[in-house]
Amino acid sequence: MSSKPEITIRLANRLKEARTAKGLSLDALAKLSGVSRSMLSQIERGGSSPTVASLWNLTRALNVDFAGLLDEDQDEHHPIKEYISADETPVISQKESGCTIRILSAPSDVGETEVYDITFNANALMDSAPHKRGCLESITVLEGALKVTSHGHSVQLAKGDTARYEADKNHAIQAESPARALLIVKNA
Repeated sequence: MSSKPEITIRLANRLKEARTAKGLSLDALAKLSGVSRSMLSQIERGGSSPTVASLWNLTRALNVDFAGLLDEDQDEHHPIKEYISADETPVISQKESGCTIRILSAPSDVGETEVYDITFNANALMDSAPHKRGCLESITVLEGALKVTSHGHSVQLAKGDTARYEADKNHAIQAESPARALLIVKNA
């Protein structure tokens, strides 16, 4: 009989199941969660119990329910996989570019399909170096107007307009007046 508490074993098994179901290695989950690879390995073996902060970071990175990892009965189907309030949504403020970026996609989607809600100040400029080969971006203007440039070719977008463009080349998004857009980055 194991001397480890049942909850430690259940947590270890469920974290490992969630990680493998997402196709993530220990290294990848460590990068997404900020929890070291060695600590992840210890947790999955049941050799260590995570702190509440580590467990929170792991559940966010794996896009799994915090309480569900500890529940004894997981047979009940939960159609709502995650709820993130507006004040919990990760935000990147780029003062130098004049943009605020809200990250809407799950951490597990990084490197695949990423979704951002971007607010542009007047005279904002997001100037981007090429992303990895085959990367495409799709931007829809929700408020205001934007100018999108990819590899020297530009298009003006008004509210409701959408542009899809190659992001594996130099590209930029510019706003003369305040604007807001939904940006989807699709990596090949």
